[in-house]
Amino acid sequence: MLYLTEPEDLASVVPNEPGYRTAQLSAWLYDTPVLTTGEMTNLPAGLRQSLDLWPFVVEVEQTADKGRTVKWLMRTPDGVSIEAVLMGYPKRVTLCISSQAGCAMACTFCATGQFGFERHLLSGEIVAQVAYASAYLTANPMPGTPDHITNIVFMGMGEPLANYRHVKSAIDRMTGLMGRSARSITVSTVGVAPAIRRLADEPWKVSLAVSLHAADDELRSQLVPLNRRYPLEEVVSATEYYVARTGRRASIEWTLIDGTNDSLEQADGLARIAGRLGAHINIIALNPTPLTADKAPSAERTSAFMARLRKRGANVTLRATRGREIDAACGQLRARRLNPVS
Repeated sequence: MLYLTEPEDLASVVPNEPGYRTAQLSAWLYDTPVLTTGEMTNLPAGLRQSLDLWPFVVEVEQTADKGRTVKWLMRTPDGVSIEAVLMGYPKRVTLCISSQAGCAMACTFCATGQFGFERHLLSGEIVAQVAYASAYLTANPMPGTPDHITNIVFMGMGEPLANYRHVKSAIDRMTGLMGRSARSITVSTVGVAPAIRRLADEPWKVSLAVSLHAADDELRSQLVPLNRRYPLEEVVSATEYYVARTGRRASIEWTLIDGTNDSLEQADGLARIAGRLGAHINIIALNPTPLTADKAPSAERTSAFMARLRKRGANVTLRATRGREIDAACGQLRARRLNPVS
């Protein structure tokens, strides 16, 4: 499982080969990833056959949107499942990756949170998702989209900042060995305030997305239990620090739930927070999950919520829903496999 080997230790994988084999191997892993070791054409055939490339097997692959959305359910040797989603658009290709198997945050509307936490992903398991999707895209170009991944978002399974050490190491590999721009990487968090501040002090300045979902502590504590530990003001203050320290604009993620956080009062509170941070707001209509009856609001209520935000001076976008028929939202495919009746 080559991606589980630290880059500086790759020589130990090919101990009886000339020194330049390590550089060749690193290039196949990080510069031009391939789907199989058989494609590593400048390595001896016998060596290629002895190498174990991926730290997971792809258990399910599903496509939608005429091939422009691909979701993978990947299983690691110890039996845990993770997900990654590749989404192609006319001017960008975005890869959504997981940082944990499951999630301990227990957000009520999230399929991943409803099934609990299994373990942190290692940095190599995180990076391998990027490499696999890159190799897949090379072998299977998406019609009408760029031929490479332009954006990476930590918005799959897990809370990235709860797995700080391995997420940091993975970003080090992406920005170093893979040549990814930090600006093209977005880390999403439900509000691990101390880690937001820690992230601000890293040498690379990734984009930050803060998942609020409520504009007051009472409602937010119901939807996002972590709010009881890091209340809204602490999260907003940490985000202010991030913006000031990095010079990067933050974004606010808001999953819109019918009859819960779609009121005009919530819109007013959200607009005040966004104005304080100078943040862009992304509205995401709730995707259905197996263990809750919550649903997305009607188009009319969604439009009214967004109109109120704009009236209050907020910059807001309704995020397009992609791949609903293949359970493309965070944790849905894994949940469907675990609970097929739902």
